[in-house]
Formats: sequence, C-alpha cells, structure tokens
Amino acid sequence: MSWVELSLNITHEAVDWVCTLLAATRYTDDIYVDKYTNLDANFPINSDVTQPQWAFTIRLYVSSDIYIEEIANSLLSLQRAGLCSPLQEAFVEKKPQRGGINPIIHRIGQRFVVLTPEVPYERASDEIVLRLKTNLAFGSGLHPTTILNLRLLERHVVPKMNVLDLGSGSGILSIAMAKLGAYVLAVDNDSIAVQSTQDAVNRNSVEQQVTVMRGSLGRGSELGHWMGIGTIDNVSTIQETQTFDLITANILARIHITLAPDFRQALRWDGTQSGLLIASGFDTDYENAVTKTFTEVGFEAIDREQLDEWVAIAYHLKE
Repeated sequence: MSWVELSLNITHEAVDWVCTLLAATRYTDDIYVDKYTNLDANFPINSDVTQPQWAFTIRLYVSSDIYIEEIANSLLSLQRAGLCSPLQEAFVEKKPQRGGINPIIHRIGQRFVVLTPEVPYERASDEIVLRLKTNLAFGSGLHPTTILNLRLLERHVVPKMNVLDLGSGSGILSIAMAKLGAYVLAVDNDSIAVQSTQDAVNRNSVEQQVTVMRGSLGRGSELGHWMGIGTIDNVSTIQETQTFDLITANILARIHITLAPDFRQALRWDGTQSGLLIASGFDTDYENAVTKTFTEVGFEAIDREQLDEWVAIAYHLKE
C-alpha cells in the first residue's frame, strides 16, 4: 500500500499548536515528530535573509489525497506567522513503524499519567489519568512548557480553588486542575482551541468543574491572535476583579508582560492566602524580563521548574 507523506518544519512554539489545529481536521492517524536536521547545511545561504529557527520536522501519512487540502489550509495561519514551513508532499511505499506494541504512556510529575482515549489502564490509587485525543498527546511527547506547568500545578493546586486557565489550548491544564479538585474557567481567544478544550473536558468527564469559553483576561481581548495574524472579533473580556485563587497561563513572554497588571488585579488576596500565578510558555532568554515585570506589579517568585531552555515559574502576591 502506498502513502502520501506530508511533512513540514516547525519552531518550538508551534508544536502544541500544530497538534491542536490537526485535531480540528479529519486526520486521526499518528503524528511523527523528529528533531529538525538542516539538510542544506553544506550549501551557501544568503546572509541577508533571516533563516527560521526550526526545531522539529513533523510527518503525517495519508492513504488518500482527500485530506491534504484540509490539512494544508488548517496550517496556513502558522505558515504566515513564520512558525512552520510550507507543507511538502511525497509518495512512499510504507509509513514508519512505531516500534513495539505497548501503548505510549506519559508520566509527568508524581501523579499525572497522560494516555489516549482507547488505551486500557489500571491506575494506582494516587495517580491522576488525563486522556487526550491522539493528535494532541503524542508525537511531540507534550511540549516542555506543558510538562513544566503540570509539575507546578501538581504542587500548588488544592481542592475547591477557583482557577483560571488562560490560553487553554488542548485543555490538558484545565482537566489536570479539575482532577486535582479545582473549579476551572478555561478561556482561549481561538475558536479551534476552545473546541479542543471542550472535547478534552468531555472526554475526561469533568464538565461539572470546568467552564469553557472564548475570551481573554482584561486587555488580552484587545491583543488579537497570539500568532500576530490579525484581530479577533467578538472576544469576551473577563474582568480583573479579584476572582481567582490561581491563574495558570502557558503563553508567550510578551503576552505575560502585557497582562501582568491584569493578573495582579484578577487574583484574590484576603490577607491570609495569597493569589498564585503559574507562568510558562517562555525560555530562559525571557525569564528575567518576565520576572522583573511581575515583581514590579507585586508578585514574588516562589517555585520554578526547568526543562532544557524552557522554564515555568510560580509566583504569589506579596503583602
């Protein structure tokens, strides 16, 4: 049987977003992710042209060309933003073997176990199982920023907290916090991400604890799409009125910096319990700038996780 191999190169930031976009298409097969190798490294490059910093190459395999246009169109926004290369097509006789017959299980932190919906699994009494659609959970092995955020959530979320997941994306952080006992408002300004979050909530049976909506916090509703592809109309604004015990935001550094005052105003502080902010989505190059801005508006860093160059930091409000 022959296959059409679809491939594209992507940046670090685009890994989770490619998976989320593909989840909205009819493509349901495996996503193959490899470290990017520059095949043109031995050839001269025009020094006047800025070369994209590709991190991974993604490959998909389809048995028919009926999905190709749909997949290509779903990725156009990332391509325009410079986060992925144009989709390439090639005919191959067979697709790669996954190797082994055991299902892939992601263990994160001390308690989280990430699985696809169909994998049977008998959990230990202290484990928390998160089930994600194949396209969202596998291939990339979850982006480092997601892993780091989950590690911090495991340590800082307590039952009955009122929490905000800003930029919910695949919904994994929302369902994790719900399974830790929190009540979650999951928001994203992209309609595809909102649907992905709702699907994840339904799949994990946490509808009673998670409310999903299209929107943003404070001035975030005026920032447009995070990829810089224009404005987004009809985005609801969540008022920053000391509502939340904890906010988690796995978003770009520049958005963290812009929304720092809104985070401060949206967190509850009653004199005995300080509001918590878990920030991720950036690397060590931006860490000082993010922490400096948060400190200026009244936060103090209290916990930190790092994986390669990526970091996630927990802050609380100072008195």
